[in-house]
Amino acid sequence: MPLAQMKHPESCQMAIDKVVELLAPLGADLLAVQHTRALPPFSPQVLSFLGDLSDLLRSDSRVRLLPDLYAFGFWCRRTSIEAMGRSYADNHSRLGRGVIFHVGPANVPVNFAYSLAAGLLAGNANLVRVPSADFPQVAIIAQTLDTLLKKPEHRELSDHIRLVRYDRNSHEATAKFSEICDVRVIWGGDDTIDVIRRHKLNARAFDITFADRYSVCIIDAENYLQTTKYSSLAQAFYNDTYLFDQKACTAPHLVLWLGKTDVVNRAQNVFWESLQAYVEEKYTLDAQSAVTKLSAALRYAASHEGTRILPSRDNLITRVTHPELEAGIENWHSNCGFFVECHLSRIEEVLPIITRKYQTLSYIGLSGDCLRQLLIKARSLGVDRIVPVGRTLEFSLEWDGYDLIRTMSRLIYRA
Repeated sequence: MPLAQMKHPESCQMAIDKVVELLAPLGADLLAVQHTRALPPFSPQVLSFLGDLSDLLRSDSRVRLLPDLYAFGFWCRRTSIEAMGRSYADNHSRLGRGVIFHVGPANVPVNFAYSLAAGLLAGNANLVRVPSADFPQVAIIAQTLDTLLKKPEHRELSDHIRLVRYDRNSHEATAKFSEICDVRVIWGGDDTIDVIRRHKLNARAFDITFADRYSVCIIDAENYLQTTKYSSLAQAFYNDTYLFDQKACTAPHLVLWLGKTDVVNRAQNVFWESLQAYVEEKYTLDAQSAVTKLSAALRYAASHEGTRILPSRDNLITRVTHPELEAGIENWHSNCGFFVECHLSRIEEVLPIITRKYQTLSYIGLSGDCLRQLLIKARSLGVDRIVPVGRTLEFSLEWDGYDLIRTMSRLIYRA
């Protein structure tokens, strides 16, 4: 039963207030989101708000030291958001669904902010659970949101945002937020989804889930060697993988080399040497992660005939080569610079291994359009994103196969 229909909703809110920390806007009524009116997608109020949020973040000296937060500020520039809105010609027939309850992932500090922005752009009020870890990014976003929502020009949106933090084991809070929401957005993987789904939704509500996924990078060896942009591509690949210790679902764990064997060998030498130089300069590998990577490599080699652990001068990059692609290869992975490599003679050889588990396909020296047509023609069950190397972490309103704006808004049909 929604809280508004309960006999003593104020006592329920008092119970929630004891376990939930409201980060923004400070001092607000935590559950007032359930009484808000829906907005049309890309409303002027939201465009103005996100534009001002972008300006404040990008002018904050603290943010310049946090590349992921600066990237979010750049993403939600007003001109950028307006350009995204032009892709939605049916906005005049849509309204937000109501209240979105976002459960952010624990290990990616800024992901919740993108989820919040998508919910606002779709026209909704938003309850957002942020990571419980003490990330500076979370504190800065909360402070900036609080500042903006207290300004007269943005007061209309003050009940469209509630940023909250609470212990993930506080099932009471999750249950209450699930009761009042119209859409529940669950980030964080299979285990998190399983736990959150134990809490019932109302009859018309539904989940948008972002499960554990696996990503792959395909490199055309000859085209790679011809680019000569080895340093910039090494930096791009580093950003895709090492920035979050290779723990993001978008980070490639499998690297596939396309081309003749001798060309692939040359390309591999150049690529990994270029990456090694950049990783040595930028990355610190802790002892526990080093042991975890080594153990994963030894287990993989011991259980797969023909597998080799390639020698390296340190453990910053761990490479395991496999003689051929095989089903289930995505089950063998680690983090912090652990890569399984295979050789392809033809691009079509990748198709049999792709399952629903595969999320992002990044590439060097290939055509994104051709890769998409390859997957569509094969009627592939997996891969929802195809991006050049260096852009796997870039958020878009089409994510994991969902069109977030259309999924989080409703169409008002007229015959």
